[in-house]
Amino acid sequence: MLGEMTGSAALELALNKGLDLIEIAPTAKPPTCKIMDYGKWKYENKKKLVAARKKQTKIVIKEIQIRPRTEDHDLNTKLTHARKFLIEGDKVKVNLRFHGREMAHQELGLVLLQRVTKILEEISIVESPPKKEGRQMFILLAPDPVKIKVYLKKVKSENKALEAEAAADMPIAPSEDKVPSEEPKEATNQEQPKEATSQEQA
Repeated sequence: MLGEMTGSAALELALNKGLDLIEIAPTAKPPTCKIMDYGKWKYENKKKLVAARKKQTKIVIKEIQIRPRTEDHDLNTKLTHARKFLIEGDKVKVNLRFHGREMAHQELGLVLLQRVTKILEEISIVESPPKKEGRQMFILLAPDPVKIKVYLKKVKSENKALEAEAAADMPIAPSEDKVPSEEPKEATNQEQPKEATSQEQA
């Protein structure tokens, strides 16, 4: 802290030290300046900006499309994707679109969205309850870090239990007695076929 001085005096002091005069708080009264290397100051500010960007959480909304008459198999597949997105920290928007005469039975769509909410409530919270927009209805779910932590711990323990159960049910292979196998001996005194004599040939 060098105290208050005129701009020209501060600039002269910086030049004498081979440094730059940098104004860091122009709105202060009087304005605040630093005597330092401008390149170093610029580099440090860039590092701070990069670190701040890394700390920012980017919110991503994934969309899942369903129909009022979506079959259980397809619904389970879509919910598997939704669960994966939520665990990864993304929000999930579940869109339910009505076609043709389905508009006359919107209560079925509401029941289905409530069912989806119930299934995914173990890892999420409802950020936006069922809303209707034109020919579609949707809900917005957000990941709940505390619920997700409990869920992953539960899944891990269940997997360990299944592995232990599978190992217990695995049959033990009977031990084989190590009996030396007897290989058939080659015949040593094999009779060679005799050549026919001239009399036998006659």
